[in-house]
Amino acid sequence: MSTSKPVAAWSPPLPEAPGFDHFVVEPPGLRTHVAAIGEGEPVVMLHGFPQHWWQWRAVAPAIAAAGYRVLCPDLRGAGWTVADDPRVERETRLRDLLALFDALGIERAHVVSHDMGVITAMQLSYEHPERIRTAVQLSVPPGFCTFSPKMAPGFRHLPPFIWHRPGASLRGVFSAAYVAHPLPEATIEAHLAPLRRPEIDGAVRPLTRGMILPEALRMMRGTYRRRRLTVPTLVVFGRRDRPWTEEVLSRICRNPERYADRVEFTYVDDAAHFITDDAPAEVADRTLDWFARAA
Repeated sequence: MSTSKPVAAWSPPLPEAPGFDHFVVEPPGLRTHVAAIGEGEPVVMLHGFPQHWWQWRAVAPAIAAAGYRVLCPDLRGAGWTVADDPRVERETRLRDLLALFDALGIERAHVVSHDMGVITAMQLSYEHPERIRTAVQLSVPPGFCTFSPKMAPGFRHLPPFIWHRPGASLRGVFSAAYVAHPLPEATIEAHLAPLRRPEIDGAVRPLTRGMILPEALRMMRGTYRRRRLTVPTLVVFGRRDRPWTEEVLSRICRNPERYADRVEFTYVDDAAHFITDDAPAEVADRTLDWFARAA
């Protein structure tokens, strides 16, 4: 069920993003903050880490302008969402997402995801494909990829999260290794602002240990190579997102037709891991094109 809450009541204050409405959905044990914009067929956008709904501030309005209702929830352990239980298991966020769909009366939606949000979107694609029209996943390879030593640098950011200490800075994730263009100080502060809340700072380790690592092990064991991806899925990477080059992805995702009904790969010039900051217009354009071609 959703209830309105004035922006002034949020602490810390919500970053500015014109055109969005904000409300709370309250399944048992969780108060999920959702930022929404537009009217029409539903599109659900799942943010990455350490970001939140504001990640989509420049992408969602462009999608909404094309005739969609775009919903950007703060997932458990992020943004302005509040959870009664700090524990996180591999499918905790998946259960949260299904509860959100049900509370909002969403039978099927387009799902766009980035970084850690891709894990939840991928789980939804395999476990409940009937709830997704199309999927767009940003900066993360598909679940059916094979593992290669060349991928190792792509996980260099995980140890600080696994051993995160309360109050430790996460500013390093927005370094030149992950963005094609330096982010303004105000942008970094807006992304990291919710970490001032102890429960959000305290969720870094549970999310990494309870969700990311178990899911990574499943991928390494080939779990998704033994299943069929039926949701039409577009995989998008920035060409400056190392080590995820087109050459590496072509190698680890060979013969995608063996594992998926329809999957395509596309690459955005002059963008790195934080692709929605580097190239929001390109992300929106390719997302809308995929909706039109694959729905």
